[in-house]
Amino acid sequence: MSKRICILGSTGSIGKSTLNVIKQHPNTYELIALGANENADEMIRQAIEYQPKYIAMASAEAAERVRKEVPAHIQVLVGEEGIQEIASLDEVTYVVSAIVGSQGLPPTLAAIRAGKTVGLANKETLVTAGHIVINEAEKYGAAIIPIDSEHSAIFQCLNGENKKEVNRLILTGSGGSFRDWSREQLKEATVEQALNHPNFAMGPKITIDSATMMNKGLEVIEAHWLFGFPYEQIDVVIHPQQIIHSMVEFCDGSVMAQMGIPDMQTPIQYALTYPNRLELEGAKLDFSTLSRLDFREIDFERYPSIRLAYEAGRQGGTYPTVLNAANEEAVALFLKGEIKFLEIEVFVQEALDQHHSISDPSLEEIEQADQWARNLVRKHVLS
Repeated sequence: MSKRICILGSTGSIGKSTLNVIKQHPNTYELIALGANENADEMIRQAIEYQPKYIAMASAEAAERVRKEVPAHIQVLVGEEGIQEIASLDEVTYVVSAIVGSQGLPPTLAAIRAGKTVGLANKETLVTAGHIVINEAEKYGAAIIPIDSEHSAIFQCLNGENKKEVNRLILTGSGGSFRDWSREQLKEATVEQALNHPNFAMGPKITIDSATMMNKGLEVIEAHWLFGFPYEQIDVVIHPQQIIHSMVEFCDGSVMAQMGIPDMQTPIQYALTYPNRLELEGAKLDFSTLSRLDFREIDFERYPSIRLAYEAGRQGGTYPTVLNAANEEAVALFLKGEIKFLEIEVFVQEALDQHHSISDPSLEEIEQADQWARNLVRKHVLS
């Protein structure tokens, strides 16, 4: 039986790559629904090419534009409620959660509570509400399979292994657009320079997170929830080539690594086909041309965003929520040219310093902490 797929965030880079994977295996996957925020033009193109049964747009204006342009048999839903509805449709068996940011949390929870298998590419869902998401997945019997290349690598390396024999998880990171820049040089870093990632073509928010290395910090918190390891057993190294996507070190000193060219289609397809594998078009790793693999230790002074993520993760409660929300707002301000690059981490630090955390927060308390952090960051620009 084919897997019946819903893609949340289909107009983004992960969503587009997922559609490319599905296109290669028409007898394996049936596309049921597509969801996005407000990119009506891309959604119209996808609807015409892939003919889903349902579309949901978070923006009412975008939904109206889409409705006018797509075939009449495609049902177009509106708003956050529409996004959650397609994530929990009875005919959907697999949901790809690729909406960027904390807005991916409600539909991901809707999919989990409907017992769907979730391919998770939205790391903010676990960063913001990891304890709730994991508990709900266990309660409703929903499987969560990582799509991020780093977590996919660890997932593959742990497959069939005894977790009690693991020493540590080792996440690799490219170092982003500014990996060879000094702190002094970063003072004048521009948006255009920050968006010039050396390895991957990604959306603007995640590309900026890669430049600050907050992306890797968020991945540390995500790995803690996905795999159940304490932060003391989760390390990060810079690996400029991004050939090794992450590693697992075992108690006997053996290290297992997952390797491949930097292409998100591979972890996306593995998440969709697990526990099996299928052929995938595209370039393969050629060891005859691979001259070197470099690694650098993470310097928390150079990359304070990673330090902040470790601290927030260890403190728990609503600290990770505030970390993520403050970072999202600061990145948005930087992309608009309203703050400097290094102010991103400054605003995140201030939000964490001023926050009074709630332990074991409810969803309502998480939403309140999220909004508090966003308002705090916005005040810097308004004042």
